[in-house]
Amino acid sequence: MNNKTITIIINTSWNVYNFRVGLLKALEEEGYKIVVIAPFDTFSHKLEAFGFEYHEVKMNNKGTDPFEDMKLTMDFCRLLQKIKPVVSLHYTIKPNIYATWAAKLAGVPVINNVSGLGTVFLDDSFSSKVARLLYRFTFRFSKKVFFQNAYDRELFVQQKLVDAKKSDLLPGSGIDTKKYIPVKHAVDKAKIQFLFIARLLRDKGLFEYVDAARMLKKTYPEVEFAVLGPFYPGNPTAVTEEAMERWVKEGVIHYLGKTDNVEAFIAKSDCVVLPSYREGLSRVLLEASIMARPIITTDVPGCQELVDEGQNGFVCKLKDADDLAEKMEKMLLLEDIERVQMGLHGRQKIIDEFDEQIVIDKYKEAIDSILV
Repeated sequence: MNNKTITIIINTSWNVYNFRVGLLKALEEEGYKIVVIAPFDTFSHKLEAFGFEYHEVKMNNKGTDPFEDMKLTMDFCRLLQKIKPVVSLHYTIKPNIYATWAAKLAGVPVINNVSGLGTVFLDDSFSSKVARLLYRFTFRFSKKVFFQNAYDRELFVQQKLVDAKKSDLLPGSGIDTKKYIPVKHAVDKAKIQFLFIARLLRDKGLFEYVDAARMLKKTYPEVEFAVLGPFYPGNPTAVTEEAMERWVKEGVIHYLGKTDNVEAFIAKSDCVVLPSYREGLSRVLLEASIMARPIITTDVPGCQELVDEGQNGFVCKLKDADDLAEKMEKMLLLEDIERVQMGLHGRQKIIDEFDEQIVIDKYKEAIDSILV
C-alpha cells in the first residue's frame, strides 16, 4: 500500500495533544502518516513538533448556523480530497457529523468516536431532536462507531442512530498508566482538600458541589473545597465569573484557576469530586484514580464505571447536594490509611481496565478490517 495516511479530525488541537497522542504515535509506528485537522490553538504547533502534519480548519464549536456548518462540511471535503487518507478518525460532535458527510463525498472510510453525548442529549428539546436526526443520517456512512460507555451505545442502537454491528465499546480515551505516578503528600486531617476538576458548567455538578461544601463548612471549617477549571462562556449551562467570585468571598470555595498540568493539582488533593450529570467516560476521574486518589462522583453513565463502591470511592445521587455532602463527609471521616488504600485500589482498577493499550488495539483492529 503506497498511501498510508490517516487523518484525525477533532474540535481542538488541545484535545489531540492531551488525549490522543499515544494512539497516534502507535499508528505512526505501524507505518502510517498522521495528519491532524483541527482549529488552531496553542497546541497546534506542539502536534507538529511530534512530527504530525497539521491543517487548520475554522470551526465554531458552539454555533448552530446551518450555512456556517455547510461551509465547514465543504472545508472538510476539500481537505480530505487533497490529503486522500486511507481512513479518517473523527471525534466530537461537529467532526462526527459534518466531517463524516464530507468523507462520504470524498470517498474516505471513517471511524467515529462518541466521547460523550453533551448537553443536547440531556433533554428532549428541538436541538436534541435535530442532533439525533443528524447522527442517524451521518452514521449510515461510518465503518465503525466507538462509544465510551455501554449506556450511550445502547441509546444510539435503540433509537436507531447507529447499526449495532458497527458499534463497539472503548475504555474512554484510555490512559498511559506508566506516565502517571502516585505522589505522597503530608496529610493534615483538619485541612483535607476536596478537588473539583472540570469546565465550569452546571452540568458538571458544580452547583451541587458548592452547596455540599457550604453544608460541610459549618462543621469542618478548615476543610478546603477547591475548584480547578476554565470558564466556558457561550455554553447555556456556563457558570459566570461573578458567581465564582461570590462563592470565594463567601469562603466556601477556593478557586485555583485553570491549568494544563492537572496532575500537579491532583497530587496535592486528598479526594477528587465530580458530581457530573453525564460523561462519555470521565478523563478527570481516570487521572485521579491512576494517581491513587479516591474519587466521589454521580451514579450516571461515564462516571459510575470508574467506581467500585466503598473500595476506591463513593457514588452519590444525581443532582442531590445533600447526598453528595453525606458521601464527602464519609470520605472525610476515614482514617488516612483508609483513603490511601482506596487510592491504590483505584489505581489498580485503571491499570486493569482502562489502559491506553486497549484503545490502541481496538483502533488497529478496526483500521485493519477496513483496509483488508
